[in-house]
Amino acid sequence: MPHAPVADQQRLLDVQALDTRLDQLAHKRRTLPALARLVELDSQVGDLYTALVTSRTAVEDLRREVAKAEADVEQVRARARRDQQRLDTGAGSAKDMQALTSEMESLARRQAELEEVELEVMERLEAHESALAELTGAHTALADQRAVVEAERDAGYAEADAEAVRVREERAAAVAGLDEGLVALYERLRGQLGGLGAAALRGRRCEGCRLELNPLDLDAIRKTAPETVVRCEECGRILVRLPEPAKG
Repeated sequence: MPHAPVADQQRLLDVQALDTRLDQLAHKRRTLPALARLVELDSQVGDLYTALVTSRTAVEDLRREVAKAEADVEQVRARARRDQQRLDTGAGSAKDMQALTSEMESLARRQAELEEVELEVMERLEAHESALAELTGAHTALADQRAVVEAERDAGYAEADAEAVRVREERAAAVAGLDEGLVALYERLRGQLGGLGAAALRGRRCEGCRLELNPLDLDAIRKTAPETVVRCEECGRILVRLPEPAKG
């Protein structure tokens, strides 16, 4: 069995406590409530952006339809104006005048049809523009909300990181001067056993696995020299024996 000064073994518990706190801070950093909220908001923003693109496309298409409908109406109006001018001048035969009159009646019917189409497209455009405005507002509101949550996340990161810096400094001071073999064993076990490489032996119980040692193992540990580094037979962690409480 390896050996290390009793004081070093006991100080190892301080190192373990600081390492546990660092693990807790890392977990806290990974599981900040703001992170889950950001994932949710990003999904909502993504869905809303897709709807926004679709709505913008529909509005642009309808604006082109309105422009075309307006051009069609204007084309008929221009033809009707020219015909009216020819009628007003009276130039041409009676047959020509009759043909112009007939054409103008036809143009009037065509203009009415095209104006009806124009009105229908304009109404659709108005509805889509209203929907687009609502989507744009909702998207802006979500983006603002995301910015707030992102600031909360950054504040959480800063708080956890600042404490981690302080704990690492404490850890460096706590591990300084400890027996190198003891520290190496501890680091190896900590990596293998979920971050907990050393635990106190309180009474008959290992504080690492929370199990009580059987009487034979406990007796063997008690007979071992204090400088000997002992391990829990159940979980394999370094067992740090604490001073027996004074009996009154």
